[in-house]
Amino acid sequence: MKLITKELEKRFEQIGDQSEKDNPIIVAKYFNPVGAATWYATEYDPKTNICFGYVENLVSSPNGIYDEWGYFSLKELASVKLPFGLSIERDRHFNEITFKEQMEKKRPKRELETKKDKKDKDKSDELER
Repeated sequence: MKLITKELEKRFEQIGDQSEKDNPIIVAKYFNPVGAATWYATEYDPKTNICFGYVENLVSSPNGIYDEWGYFSLKELASVKLPFGLSIERDRHFNEITFKEQMEKKRPKRELETKKDKKDKDKSDELER
């Protein structure tokens, strides 16, 4: 699967630099089909094949999941070899959405996950006593 198409390149060019926007438009979504990592691209540089965007669930920490804004290379994403012959994919059914709208859609699920993690940690702490 192509991670970038001519149509996407054109759309990224139309939208341009969003670095100063509080609520950028997410143009493309990439995901790990056998994991939790998701990359939301808000900008793309065709010369370097590098996107800027928001990355979720790539690295977990003792305090929970660590998400961040940053740069990611589509060439590197394409080179990732996953189990069962799979690779990082572009969500072909993803529709443009603002960052805040996307995060709002995910909030209830994240709140449930956080509550479950806290409950599991409390149980674990209790068993250790």
